Amino acid sequence: MRTVIVTGGGQGIGRITTDFLVTHGYRVAVWEADTDALSDLQQTPKAAAGQVLALPCDVSSEAQVRKATERTIDHFGRIDALINNAGIQDDKPLGLLSLDEWNRVLGVNLTGVFLCTKYAAPHLAEQKGSVVNISSTRALQSEPQTFAYSASKGGILALTHSLAVSLGPDIRVNCISPGWIDVSAVKKSANAKPEKLRPDDHAQHPAGRVGRPDDIARMVLFLISEENSFITGQNFIIDGGMTRKMIYV
Repeated sequence: MRTVIVTGGGQGIGRITTDFLVTHGYRVAVWEADTDALSDLQQTPKAAAGQVLALPCDVSSEAQVRKATERTIDHFGRIDALINNAGIQDDKPLGLLSLDEWNRVLGVNLTGVFLCTKYAAPHLAEQKGSVVNISSTRALQSEPQTFAYSASKGGILALTHSLAVSLGPDIRVNCISPGWIDVSAVKKSANAKPEKLRPDDHAQHPAGRVGRPDDIARMVLFLISEENSFITGQNFIIDGGMTRKMIYV
């Protein structure tokens, strides 16, 4: 049975992607740094049934990534796809953002993609597998005070095509850039609280609604499918059309 790694799979887009992949016959190794989210996941029926392996892992730590890779192989015996989804955000005015805070965001969001791909690559190559990196529309446009987050997501776009050219043809590497995806109800149990979206929130999107995590999960499934082996080095924007909308005030 094919095995997928989902980093940051304990909450949000990662959690829904994990559930979606299991539903479609994959086994999933979730690498998650948040202990509460990891505990929530370990108590699910999918984990109890052996379909999900929940492992603690800070993707900015080379030692932890190496160990998580080894444990995934020991448990499942193979890696067919890697979803680099783990990410954090620390938005502050430029003068208040410390170097440590900047480095922490880049460490998780960008260095984590490098490390996870580095250690998964030999196993992915054996299966002619693929990598899907989760970037953001913030790689292409910004809200104020998103310096580290935007920089890290922009770096993911460049790293995606670099990896695709370097690792092909044995491994395909693609990227998804989500826009506004409502994950308010898909957080660890202590924080899960559905946000009350306004009609205006939906109406400002050309598609007519705010995004849902399953919008991203479906694209993940599409990109890792063997039938789509001619697609690599690409970035897929899933944002309800917002990056194509000109706004004048």
